[in-house]
Amino acid sequence: MNHTIHTAVSSLMRTVAEEVILPRYQNLAAHEVIEKAKNDLVTIADRESEARLSEGLAHLLPEALIVGEEACAADPALLDGLASELCWIIDPIDGTGNFAAGRAPFGIIIALAERGEPIAGWIYDPLTGRMCHAARGHGASINGRPVVAQTSGAELPLAGISTLFLNPQERADIEARLEGQLDIVSIPRCAAEQYPRIVLGQNDLALFKRTLAWDHAAGVLFLNEAGGMACRFDGAPYLASSDATGMLAAASPAMWDRTAKILFG
Repeated sequence: MNHTIHTAVSSLMRTVAEEVILPRYQNLAAHEVIEKAKNDLVTIADRESEARLSEGLAHLLPEALIVGEEACAADPALLDGLASELCWIIDPIDGTGNFAAGRAPFGIIIALAERGEPIAGWIYDPLTGRMCHAARGHGASINGRPVVAQTSGAELPLAGISTLFLNPQERADIEARLEGQLDIVSIPRCAAEQYPRIVLGQNDLALFKRTLAWDHAAGVLFLNEAGGMACRFDGAPYLASSDATGMLAAASPAMWDRTAKILFG
């Protein structure tokens, strides 16, 4: 990834966080929080953030399409752009439910994809200033320092299992298979936090059913470039352009294999 672009994207994210997102944190009026769908909120800060990010990214790479979460909510046809030659993928505030409730964590996520394959990603935590970055074939970094994924060292691997989009039977089956095998820990309900937790050894695993591009494209690349493993349940690589569901993320390929055997036999 061109260093100039990396620097420019990072700077844009920090500026939008400072000027748009943080002034609204714990300062939202009731009418500035809208329920798009069940368990899916949007705030005025999400929309303003996406507008600013979209404008800035369009200047950086005019040839790239822009696919933003809120724009797609208004016009689902924009999702077709995920398969384009080059596109920016924007989550203007990941963890909107947390943000709207005035609590951490939440973040900004941006990915650059080539025909659906993530080739660069940025995950920014406005409250701590943590910037996670990865570029295909060039490793991962946090605040400019290379990072390698590490396991927690816990007796039982620490697993964050997102059950919100599992049906009751799926949830019961997974819980039965994991009992005594993994230590199920609470999830942050924020992919911008969950992927860094795995790389930093705070969690060992994460399981997701819904894998929308703006939530996962950057995180999958970040974890894989750090030496971990994130892919579909059958081992297929994650493509932002796919409408497939289900993904397992682990701090190491060995941890992924071990857990896949428990879950899928």
